Amino acid sequence: MRRRRKLVLLGLLVFALLIPGTYALSLRLQYAGEPSARTRNHDALWLGHAWVDGRKTAADVTALAKRLQDTGIRDLYVHTGPLEHDGTLDLARVSPQARWFTTAMRAAAPDVRVQAWLGDVVQPGKNPGMDLDDAAVRTQVVASAKSVLAQGFQGIHYDFEPVRSGSRGYLAVLDETRALGAPLSVAAHQIDPLWQLHRIPIDKWWSQDYFRQVAERVNQIAVMSYDTAMPLQSLYGGYVAKQTKLALEVTPPGTDLLMGLPAYWESNPSHWGHAETVAAAVRGASLGLGDSPRQNFGLAIYVDFTATEDNWTAYRDGWLGQ
Repeated sequence: MRRRRKLVLLGLLVFALLIPGTYALSLRLQYAGEPSARTRNHDALWLGHAWVDGRKTAADVTALAKRLQDTGIRDLYVHTGPLEHDGTLDLARVSPQARWFTTAMRAAAPDVRVQAWLGDVVQPGKNPGMDLDDAAVRTQVVASAKSVLAQGFQGIHYDFEPVRSGSRGYLAVLDETRALGAPLSVAAHQIDPLWQLHRIPIDKWWSQDYFRQVAERVNQIAVMSYDTAMPLQSLYGGYVAKQTKLALEVTPPGTDLLMGLPAYWESNPSHWGHAETVAAAVRGASLGLGDSPRQNFGLAIYVDFTATEDNWTAYRDGWLGQ
């Protein structure tokens, strides 16, 4: 009896070690090979709040436009929120220089689309937070989106977190915002890499089918492919490659798919800075894209105010071939 119990415990230990080891090996294999995919000129850049609150100058706009030259970046997601929990937005307080920026940016870089980045923390993952199941809240969100379009923004970019896989309220606010007739993009959660992880109540992953439902409702979907807890560059890059493949399988042909690049440094259990690098993400996304003929695919850099010259070089060398 005791020997049988030891064998059972040993078996459980081997099983517990085998699953992570097998998963790590699979990610490492995803990262193997020589990437050949290059920019299809559908890249994007998240911009911080300083561009709309008065901290930036005309010289900064000129420098940004110069930075974007000879890149694949065609969209800017400019932080224009955050929204209040009831969906409202005080434009005079939050983004007093938004009209100046949209006008200046369109003059300096007319081929680049400037979208308003709006969002909030949402229930039930965050409480207090926005309740997207409340129709009155969604009405206010759409009204806020309409108000920033009047400031000269050419599209709406939503970043609600954490959105639970299967949320009907989130799908509803996308449908209601599309009625405005403006381009709509979202920052999307990662897709279940294995084992139905979206069922774990931490609201980090979406099922592949829910990702599809979101992608069907927007013009662009940008995967927040960072904060993965991967401890090695090879594992992180393999994770991005796998996420790219999973997203490609379900993103409609008419929706732009972008993979996020972590141009920021943190070192903690959810984001190891030595592992989650721009270079690894670029390589992983390129490997995941492979020889796909899809043209409306891009990379999205997060975020301008933390991006270093090394980050920009990694993007250029790995994705632009410069």
